[in-house]
Amino acid sequence: MTSPYPMVLPTLSLRSGALSAVVLLSLYSKSKQQNSYMKKTLLFIATLLASYVGMAQETYQPTAENLKAREQFQDDKFGIFLHWGLYSMMGTTEWIMTNRDINYKEYPKLAKTFYPSEFDADAWIKAIKAAGAKYITITTRHHDGFSLFKTATSTYNSVDGSPFKRDIIKELADACKRHDIKLHLYYSHLDWGREDYPVGRTGTGTGRPKEKADWSSYYKFMNTQLTELLTNYGKVGAIWFDGWWDHDSDTKPFDWQLEEQYALIHKLQPQCLIANNHHHTPFPGEDIQIFERDLPGENKAGLSGQSISRLPLESCQTINEHWGYNITDTLYKSPKELIQMLVRAAGKNANLLLNIGPEPGGALPELALNRLQAIGEWLNKYGETIYGTRGGIVGPHEWGVSTQRGNKLYIHILNCMDSSLFIPTGNHKIKSATVFGTNKRVNFTKTGNGITLNFNTVPTDIDYIVELTL
Repeated sequence: MTSPYPMVLPTLSLRSGALSAVVLLSLYSKSKQQNSYMKKTLLFIATLLASYVGMAQETYQPTAENLKAREQFQDDKFGIFLHWGLYSMMGTTEWIMTNRDINYKEYPKLAKTFYPSEFDADAWIKAIKAAGAKYITITTRHHDGFSLFKTATSTYNSVDGSPFKRDIIKELADACKRHDIKLHLYYSHLDWGREDYPVGRTGTGTGRPKEKADWSSYYKFMNTQLTELLTNYGKVGAIWFDGWWDHDSDTKPFDWQLEEQYALIHKLQPQCLIANNHHHTPFPGEDIQIFERDLPGENKAGLSGQSISRLPLESCQTINEHWGYNITDTLYKSPKELIQMLVRAAGKNANLLLNIGPEPGGALPELALNRLQAIGEWLNKYGETIYGTRGGIVGPHEWGVSTQRGNKLYIHILNCMDSSLFIPTGNHKIKSATVFGTNKRVNFTKTGNGITLNFNTVPTDIDYIVELTL
């Protein structure tokens, strides 16, 4: 006989496991009248999941400083991602080393001419702060292996391996401190150039001899660099990992030894948040969940189909089409697109990490500066409805989203086709409705399970914000 309760084995994860265990236990309870085999199977799986979750929770217990940092991170709402390195000199993509199968002994020759004379850390951070961003995430070392900081692990860095001879991360860290911008550090888990890195599914054409792979050596190298970054550059807001997916197709599951690495980071700086762009539900030890090129729950780009955790959320997106500088890419998103992206992220209880690829010479592209200025001007007027808020009681709709702080509910109308709009506020009593930033009252009527806002005309603003007092 076929059971009416289909057997679905959920992915084991710290966040989804607890819920799955509850669901399975519920099914077990409901199936008391079903055959004994089903009861035993469900109970076994539920017990397994519960034990896994308990074990995972015991593995990582965030400190009070870390929990406070998570809250602050959620309050900040907006950061700027910066992809910059040797690859910028080629003017194509940050993946050029693997895309063009450049030999691992030839590619480092780029460092001999790396001299970004226009790089000005203060100019970068001033423009970013004026845009309303609260933090930056900078590529300390991307997949090509070149480090933008002085490191004892290798001379392949901006100080010892280039005529520039400057510690770019140090200059940015100092500028961030001067201008009260938080510093987050991107760090690649993979390396297309080091012989000791075990070759994954990318960088296969760079000529590295597979027989020289030595994980213990590479792991020590990474942890030494992470120790340097968390020791020599002041307070770090987050470590942003990328590259786990390089071994996601291995016949034998690859052990990145994340638990030990995460423990090292939290030991060095307990408040430092850990994010990993692995496209999975967060692993134990992580403090932020990332959604690449997508808002949480949308998965339009095919990289963010994982379930949404209770951790702080961050959506990373490019300001044009690429991450690193591309000389032919002028397809910059409009100010309207970017502002609405920020608003929709906030409505989904997520931060927006907006990427810019600085030019080879070190300047931020003019079109990027133009967009940053527009975002900054908007946030100067409407930032109160974004910063320090959480996703509101009204979920995302085609017309827009809501954000909330205390008894203030902000209705962000991004796409309205009529002069009236139904807002499903449920049983919450609405005391007043005004156009945000003005004393202009918005007429509304109680309608079913919510209210209907009545406007004189169809809202056409980038974001028409109605402030509801609960």
